[in-house]
Formats: sequence, structure tokens, C-alpha cells
Amino acid sequence: MAGSSELERRLRARLAERDAGGLTRRLQAPRGIDLSSNDYLCLSRHPSLKERMAEAVAREGCGSTGSRLLRGERECFTHLEQRFAAFKGAERALYFSSGYLANLAVLTVLAEDGDVIYSDERNHASLIDGMRLSRARRVIFPHTDAEGLERLLRQESGGGQRFVVTESLFSMDGDVAPLADYAALCRAHGAALIVDEAHAVGIYGDRGSGLIEADGIEALVSVNTAGKALGVSGAFAAGPAWAIESLIQQGRPFIFSTAAPPAVAAALEASLELIEREPWRRELLRDRAGFLRRKLGEAGVPVTAGVSQIIPVMLGENERALRVAAALQREGFDARAIRPPSVAPGTARLRLSVNTDLSEATLDRFVAVLADALQEAAVCSAASS
Repeated sequence: MAGSSELERRLRARLAERDAGGLTRRLQAPRGIDLSSNDYLCLSRHPSLKERMAEAVAREGCGSTGSRLLRGERECFTHLEQRFAAFKGAERALYFSSGYLANLAVLTVLAEDGDVIYSDERNHASLIDGMRLSRARRVIFPHTDAEGLERLLRQESGGGQRFVVTESLFSMDGDVAPLADYAALCRAHGAALIVDEAHAVGIYGDRGSGLIEADGIEALVSVNTAGKALGVSGAFAAGPAWAIESLIQQGRPFIFSTAAPPAVAAALEASLELIEREPWRRELLRDRAGFLRRKLGEAGVPVTAGVSQIIPVMLGENERALRVAAALQREGFDARAIRPPSVAPGTARLRLSVNTDLSEATLDRFVAVLADALQEAAVCSAASS
């Protein structure tokens, strides 16, 4: 094919450059003790979810066969959305096949050319891509810095709608946005707050609906991933009826995507029931996260302050992060190295992810293995310098 040789040369050069910089990714199936997934409450393997999903496959079939505005709609989706809206304390909710699609839809429908979006500098790629597609002007504020956001809100002017967009619990740093401060700033400056609750939904608040509930604030729209603590897949956008109806009518990621398999709705119903009925799961998760943070500190492993189930161990260099992760995997712990572009250059890390299946004995052993791996990596780095 004409031009293919030049295309191949270009892409091979990029692959070689990534490999030289320690940035090549490998597809690797789960193995060993889970310290890297987002299955925080270990619901993905719960018997109730598996049974309900299997029953629904037998009843509804494997696929939805079309978008929800064609033949892909099912009563189970509508019922699930009503249930999730009540869980979230919102007027309506809409289910998407992924969190990425939900964020693209929310930002491209609600924001438009002439509007201004204030975005935390460490927001997820799906939020960034949604903002770009919206054609609104993007203003970046320092990470979790309410004072910095306030300065920018006072400085920037314009006739369009203003939005503040943030994650509630940041996926790579494990820290929490000051949502109450942001909500107050939005009220004072006529801005709308959009919150991605991907890593908080199912875990925080009396109902377990997320940090919006825990902080007692209101957001215009929240996006809530269902493939992490909820243990299944997809995501919900939740908010006022007029906003959700706008997503149905104008959201290209919703309109032009085949609906999820109907059986997913049955599994998510079971997940929400467990979260409501068994608050001990999220209490245990917080306890285990606190235990691991304490043990890491006692072992001299530097970790950032916080209380969440996401604990980054900063290593800086890509090769060092890969070396430490490999050492942990050899000892039976599935911890993965996180490198750019998932994080900023020079901030490669282990992203430790706590779940409820991890016992204190297992975490004790993990900390000992990690401390040895870090010491060995430091010796190797010193020898090569």
C-alpha cells in the first residue's frame, strides 16, 4: 500500500523511543496477590453478582444488539438507573458502557464554545479529552488548590457558562479534592461543579455513594464508574433530570454506542444491594488501608499523607519502578509500575491498591518484601551511576 512504509518507519521509531525510555507497556494477566486492581470491595467475584449475571444471560441473552435508542434498550437499564439515582441522591441517572464514554458525553453536552472549564491539573485523561472535544476554553488550576482556583475564578471573565471539573479521589495520587470548598466557590462565582467519583463511589458516605455524600455537598453532575468498587463495568452519570435528558438527546458517546449486555444490569443491582446491606466492607477497606499506611511508615517507606485505599510509592525513574515491581511480582504480589503518561515525567511509582481480601498478615509480608526490593533497587541505581 502506498505510503505504508513511511508510516511503519514512523511508528517503529516511536516504539523504539518509548522502549529506550522505559515506557513500553506489556499486557499481563492477573497473577499473585492483588495489590493493583480497583476491585476495592472484592465484589467482582462475589457469588451473588455471578449468580444474578448468569441468570440474566439465560433470560436476556449475551448482547444488547444495538444502541439504547434502537433495539438495545431494556427495562433492566431503566430500573437500574432509577435505583442508582436514589443511591446517589440525584434526580436521574444514565448508564454508559464505560467511564470514559460517560465523561466524554457529560463534558461535550454540558460545555460548549464560549464557556470556560476550570480543571485540576491532575484530572483523568477522559476528563481532559472531554474538555478538548467540548471546545470550551480550559483553565488549569493547581492540584487540589482551592485558593488557586479562587484566584483564577476572580481573574477570568467571560460571558459563557463556567464549570469546575475535578475527581473526588484522584486515581494516581490517592488524595482527595476539597469538594466543600469547590462547591462554595461555585456558588459564589456562578459556576457548575462536575465531579468524577470513579474511585470513591461504593466506599465513602453513610450510603457508600461517594465523597459528594460524605462531604454533604451538591454537584451539578457526578460520574460514577461501576467497574471499580462496584465490581462490574460501565458508569453512571447522575444529576438533575434536564441534564440527564440532554445526555440522552445530544450525547454522541451514548447515542452511537451499542448498549452494554443486559446481564450487566443484573450484576450491578446485586452490587448495590450488597453495598447498602454490608457497610462492613467499606469499613474493613478503610481499616486495611490505614494498616498498610502505618506499616509502610514503620518500615521507612515514604508515602504521602492520606487515608484512601490508593497509596502511591514514589520511585521517580521508570526503570527503578519497573525493577521494584518485578521484584514484588517474583514474590507473588501483583503490584504494577505506573509511568508516564499516566503520571508526570519523573514521578514513576508503584500504585498500591488496597482491597478487602488483604489480611494484616499478608500486608505485613508485603511491606517486608517491598522494603527489601527498594533497598536492592537503590543499590543497583547507585552502582550504575
